[in-house]
Amino acid sequence: MRYPDVTDAELSILEVLWSQQSATLRQLAETVYSEKPLAGAQATVAKLLERLEAKQCISRKRGDGPQQFYALVDRDSLIGWRLQTVANQLCEGSLSPLLTNLVKAGKLSARERKELSNLLAQVTQQKP
Repeated sequence: MRYPDVTDAELSILEVLWSQQSATLRQLAETVYSEKPLAGAQATVAKLLERLEAKQCISRKRGDGPQQFYALVDRDSLIGWRLQTVANQLCEGSLSPLLTNLVKAGKLSARERKELSNLLAQVTQQKP
């Protein structure tokens, strides 16, 4: 699946939905824009939700009471799509230079290096 570009503001809404599974407009406004007056925050969030819904990144459940919003795109899929987009733009589609640069940056913790090593071992075992 190809995902549309998601702005930083839209991503902040998705992050809440990923962590909470669902939320109302008010809950999103209070979480994402806690420093803004509620009415202004709700108007901003309502616009972001409209844009995310048009991009088919979220869905809403209508019924009795406040509408509940749900993410339709999961974090890993969006990360994968964004990384592939960067690879297409900068590396002729190859993920290898991206991964190499991330590893060489030296900011991987011991746990992250172990997870990466385990993942490479799993992938190597799965492919002939």
